[in-house]
Amino acid sequence: MKKKTLTPEQSETLLKVLKTRFEKNISRHKGLNWEKIQPKLEAAPEKLWSLNEMEETEGEPDVVNYDKKTDEYIFFDCSPESPKRRSLCYDSQAWESRKANKPESNAIDKASEMGIELLTETQYRQLQELGKFDLKTSSWVKTPANIRELGGAIFCDRRYNTVFMYHNGADSYYAARGFRGSLRV
Repeated sequence: MKKKTLTPEQSETLLKVLKTRFEKNISRHKGLNWEKIQPKLEAAPEKLWSLNEMEETEGEPDVVNYDKKTDEYIFFDCSPESPKRRSLCYDSQAWESRKANKPESNAIDKASEMGIELLTETQYRQLQELGKFDLKTSSWVKTPANIRELGGAIFCDRRYNTVFMYHNGADSYYAARGFRGSLRV
């Protein structure tokens, strides 16, 4: 099992990357202040580790919101295309049901290993209000139980300047489909 902490050097490097991205994309988080975010990150080494996992898979995590009720900053994968965690079926049940050509893993387990959650459809649409994402790729999103119980899963992308939500068998996987995650700190 992976150790879920970073070395001081890794933490410092990641914090610099996150701060630079924060300052470069200020329109994603108007009214938020990096000086309040960084101490929360430094006080939560496991969350910093999860953000590093998002960064290592080219998710380009960035702050997209602040929840006043819980005093948490919300990070989403903000890479232009679905992060480099692709060719995954939706969950372990779907993965196990495949008889042949099983992918390496599945989106739900991979997100859990990283300490993050898949974006919901609502969160995905919120992300798309901040820019144009997944113009060439698609991303699995958290699937409602009633759809999953019938063997399906949902994914989203942006085409024709419109955000679409689609369905597929949960056991399907494609080289251009990954997943986007969220993390609360």
